[in-house]
Amino acid sequence: MQFLIDFFLHIDTHLANFVNTFGIWSYVFIFFIVLIETGAVVLPFLPGDSLLFAAGALSANDNILNVWALWVGFFLISLIGDSMNYFIGQTVGKKLLNTRIGHFIKPEQIRETEKFYEKHGAAAIILARYMPIIRTFAPFVAAGSGFPYSRFLKYSLIGTFSWSTIAVWCGFFFGNITFVHEHFTLIILAIIVVTFLPALIAFLKTHKTKKAKN
Repeated sequence: MQFLIDFFLHIDTHLANFVNTFGIWSYVFIFFIVLIETGAVVLPFLPGDSLLFAAGALSANDNILNVWALWVGFFLISLIGDSMNYFIGQTVGKKLLNTRIGHFIKPEQIRETEKFYEKHGAAAIILARYMPIIRTFAPFVAAGSGFPYSRFLKYSLIGTFSWSTIAVWCGFFFGNITFVHEHFTLIILAIIVVTFLPALIAFLKTHKTKKAKN
């Protein structure tokens, strides 16, 4: 857990070291993390937004990582992850939650995602892409609710394309500005806080409602 926290906070340093060590094979590692965070359902805590931003920043002055390859790769791999997640929810769904693997998935996380989905409807598939944890469960919940895959794919295309575009290119253009580079850890923390804020607000509202009822 300590390593994971350190990886989150100093993702630029860890990513640079990894790229220098493994070269072109770093693409496999980077894309695999996003695929698992998006599609595996049980690992919502893996880095998403911060990884794309850090990779984009690194590609601005690195001869190994190419920003265009990152952009296209992140878009495609997150789209595949969404679909993989959707089909997991469609085929195993509740059975998965009743297995040992289901212990990694907290019931309140599923409930919060369901409420978010009910409130925002189809647009939740796009909005969830910008919210850690909720984006991992949104395809799963959409499938469980019977949302048609053809419509899900349309909204997933919009969400994954916009997410990968904003995160990668913001990293590329702004990640190496002197102030950003010198305060990269604070920037990553800000990204984490901002992306978690909607989920936190939803949790606090739910907690307040439960407390009022009791």
